[in-house]
Amino acid sequence: MRTLILAIQFLTRLPTPQLKTFDPAWLADAARWFAPVGVLVGAIVWLAVLAGSLVDPWLAALAGLLAWLWVTGGLHIDGLADLADAQGAAHRSRERFLEVLKDPHLGSFGVLSLATQLIVKLVLLMLLVKLGATGLGGLPGTLVSPDVSAAYPGYHGAQDGIAALKRLAATLGGLVLVPAWARLFTVAWSATLPSLAAGSGERFAWRPHWLSFWLCGLLLAAASAWLAPVLLLAPLAGVFWWAYLKRKLGGMTGDCLGAGIEVCESLLLLALVVAAH
Repeated sequence: MRTLILAIQFLTRLPTPQLKTFDPAWLADAARWFAPVGVLVGAIVWLAVLAGSLVDPWLAALAGLLAWLWVTGGLHIDGLADLADAQGAAHRSRERFLEVLKDPHLGSFGVLSLATQLIVKLVLLMLLVKLGATGLGGLPGTLVSPDVSAAYPGYHGAQDGIAALKRLAATLGGLVLVPAWARLFTVAWSATLPSLAAGSGERFAWRPHWLSFWLCGLLLAAASAWLAPVLLLAPLAGVFWWAYLKRKLGGMTGDCLGAGIEVCESLLLLALVVAAH
């Protein structure tokens, strides 16, 4: 299970058993677990959103966003910020682009992209919870049937609240799949785009596992059809980012993969919101 452990260590901050040795080739093998690890990330975010929804949609969104940042360690949003800085300073110079991309300091373009992405996810999560709760008649803590017996208001109120929470949990089920779809795409991006520089993005392309890629894709499609049919359109987001990297940069790096995860997650959240509306 060392490749699964590596995938969890690379993509999350969750505690795992420590490996005594490390072979860079194992990182390429770990890519087969990216989608399952994405489901784990999505489940944590989903639980945080549900907990916050007991109080208010904004608190639900904030809890989900903080959980998202904590479990990933900000790995991918850092790639988005680095890519924004590099593109803003490159002026069509590939050498300058790669130089800025490797710079650990953050510039104004990176700050703006980072702040924008956080705001986008916060608002989309809030709208997703709000629209989901509206479709059920309100938030779980406020859903009480009008015919509740006056003799047992507390009991019936709690029963109705639990039932409403279960319905909201099912309504927000697609949220679990969003990080999984986005991480699955990195396998295809790294395998089909030339590497612009040495790094983790290049390592993922060493040994693409297309069988596991298509298997994960089919399982995610089946889960999407069950939980959130609009996510059957998720591959379009992956194709969009692939085409962007191909046309704009001519290849990819690890930061490009991380940025793509963030962009695709936002696009899929937007799709869930539109479908809920």
